[in-house]
Amino acid sequence: MEIIPAIDIRDGKVVRLYQGDYARETVYDDDPVAVALRWQQEGASRIHIVDLDGARSGQPENLDVIKDILDKIQASVQVGGGVRSLETAERLLDAGVSRVVFGTAAVRDPELVAEACATLGGDAVIVGVDARDGMVAVQGWTEGTSMKTEALVRAMARSGVRRFIFTDVSTDGTLSGPNLAAVAALMKVGGVHIIAAGGIGSLEDLQRLAHTGVEGVMLGRALYTGAVSLQEAIARFGG
Repeated sequence: MEIIPAIDIRDGKVVRLYQGDYARETVYDDDPVAVALRWQQEGASRIHIVDLDGARSGQPENLDVIKDILDKIQASVQVGGGVRSLETAERLLDAGVSRVVFGTAAVRDPELVAEACATLGGDAVIVGVDARDGMVAVQGWTEGTSMKTEALVRAMARSGVRRFIFTDVSTDGTLSGPNLAAVAALMKVGGVHIIAAGGIGSLEDLQRLAHTGVEGVMLGRALYTGAVSLQEAIARFGG
């Protein structure tokens, strides 16, 4: 099970939101590059970056910061937030990103995601499935939809998407434990890989997720508060 540290960037700083609420933000560091180097030093082979400003505006807003990170680290980098065109995805990949994450676009422009899979290859495309109460949330978690998470995953899988990041927004940033039932339900969709995020606050939570068979987990607030040691998590569960 791959352990992936997350770096959420807003106004050029490393932050974490509580339950996806932009008004409930904690700033953890002013230097995203230093944070990326720290996670790499502690054993991360892949780092997940979210451009929170881009998630709301619909286009990358922290591209210079992301490029600085790419210039300084050797770990693979996947980026989400504001990826709503093929041109944006190609620009990120050309800069050195290994995977791009489509979120809102998967709901509002599914043809774009299908085109991205066909053009860029399925391994370069991830769909972020952010959900509240089983329903997909979009636009940086600020808007709800009437689409169920499993329906989105099945539709995107038919379009060629192989990998999904599932985040339960109600647990994200709470350290209260992941939504195991929701993760287990998505694991029943055949032929896809699931990366779980949201609510993870202990090694025991990681153990429970490992039992579901997920490909990986993303860690955010748990790392920044010290609730989980990245080195220990990687040692126990994999890179």
